Amino acid sequence: MAASSANTVDLSAAMVIAPTALADWVVILPVALPILGGAILLMVRHQVRLHAWMAVVVAVATLAASTALLGRVIAEGALVMTMGRWLPPFGISFNADALGATFALTATFVTLLGALFAIRDIDATGRRYGFYPFLLLMLAGVNGSFLTGDLFNLYVWFEVFVISSFGLLVLGSEQRQIDGASKYAVLNLVATTVFLIATGALYGTLGTLNMADIANKVGAVRETGPLMTIATLLLLAFGMKAAAFPLNFWLPASYHTPRIVTSALFGGLLTKVGIYALLRSMMVLFPLERVVLSELIAWVAGATMVLGIMGALAQSDLRRIVGFVVVSGIGVMLAGLALGSPLGLAGTVLYAVHSILIMTALYLLVGLMYEAGGSYSLHDIAGLYRAHPLLAAIAFALVLAAAGLPPLSGLWPKVVLVKASLDAGMWWLAIAILVSGILTTIALARVFALAFWRDRPDAGQAAGDGTAAQLGGGYAILAGLLVPALWIGVYPEPVLQLAQLAAAGLTDPTAYLEAVFPLGPGS
Repeated sequence: MAASSANTVDLSAAMVIAPTALADWVVILPVALPILGGAILLMVRHQVRLHAWMAVVVAVATLAASTALLGRVIAEGALVMTMGRWLPPFGISFNADALGATFALTATFVTLLGALFAIRDIDATGRRYGFYPFLLLMLAGVNGSFLTGDLFNLYVWFEVFVISSFGLLVLGSEQRQIDGASKYAVLNLVATTVFLIATGALYGTLGTLNMADIANKVGAVRETGPLMTIATLLLLAFGMKAAAFPLNFWLPASYHTPRIVTSALFGGLLTKVGIYALLRSMMVLFPLERVVLSELIAWVAGATMVLGIMGALAQSDLRRIVGFVVVSGIGVMLAGLALGSPLGLAGTVLYAVHSILIMTALYLLVGLMYEAGGSYSLHDIAGLYRAHPLLAAIAFALVLAAAGLPPLSGLWPKVVLVKASLDAGMWWLAIAILVSGILTTIALARVFALAFWRDRPDAGQAAGDGTAAQLGGGYAILAGLLVPALWIGVYPEPVLQLAQLAAAGLTDPTAYLEAVFPLGPGS
């Protein structure tokens, strides 16, 4: 919805016109549809045979809505929908710009593929205990986080996906799941508490929690308000959510415990919500405070990406290895935030899209390797190339993508971020990005060499019972994730332009602010 320039319209007329202008329901559909779908599944909770396909239908509808939303945003600019007749900053607003709409579309796409993979991964007991309602509500929380225009409602959507993800994490009630869920819950509780403290302090300072209103008012209290303290608290809270160093240990300690499709969706989606919140808060709400914190963010980014992948080198459990690869990727995304330049932010957005696709695919690959080889341990699994050459080919492609090698999607965001680092004179950050890429190549090449190339008749490879026909559905899901990754790698211009559009909205949020307040601040 293009921003209005009719500043001559009186306020009373605006009060009549604005509800109609802001009532763009396509903004809320990526959130409303999963909530509605989850509610319907709860109503038919005894018909568990219907849950999988009903969830897939809801995910398809949500994907269509997210695609339509992104198309509208690209064509018209930022879109706003405010509940009822309470205009911003008083009403509950949903704001969609290129950043939020891109993340919502990518998240919905991988959730759809995850729902399809779950048909073969989740048994009747898991369905009966609510896997699919939890899945849809988690998607609603993730998309709500990407599209909300209010800081307190960002906290609410955080709670929605945390509670839903906790339900997915403990599904099965095994001891290791309870142990992983405890670590996951404690750290997320701490992060949420810090976030709530920062939110309360911000409301006490500005008297508003609407993000556009905060951005308009924050300059007036910069000399008197505790803005640096609030920005630091938000950096801490969202950094914990994103699993940034040194508070990243909860992720590899918990993501390996649930069913593999749950791990895949967690690895692909949940940490990206933390990255999104950091981008939105640091760039739009506290841009000057981010400049002061930029060196700290850069060191956190470097430590996260290098130490994270070093953790992968020290592991033998395939699920833990992928968990540390997820952590390392968070550091790469934080590098763009530290730079704060349009090029650096575009690299972060592009890498986030790549990471959502590839981290989800890596976990699903591990699940298929377990089915084929009978173990998650590199000490036991071997010889998969001979029995499953197609699985080996997919694994090789994913190794290239995760390591940032051509022709897959991981190459271009790292190229963009390295160039942005060198342009900013932060050569050591560029080196950290390159070193993390080299170490990722080594870590995943080690997995490929031991699990696929190694020929050890005594390695327990007969323990798996997955035949090529039984793995065929999993191959199709992985192909669905690899196709866009290959497209981005071979023809990156459209997605790079979208990432640049999202970055422009962060460095100059004028269009975003004018979409919320068409007649200026306070209108």
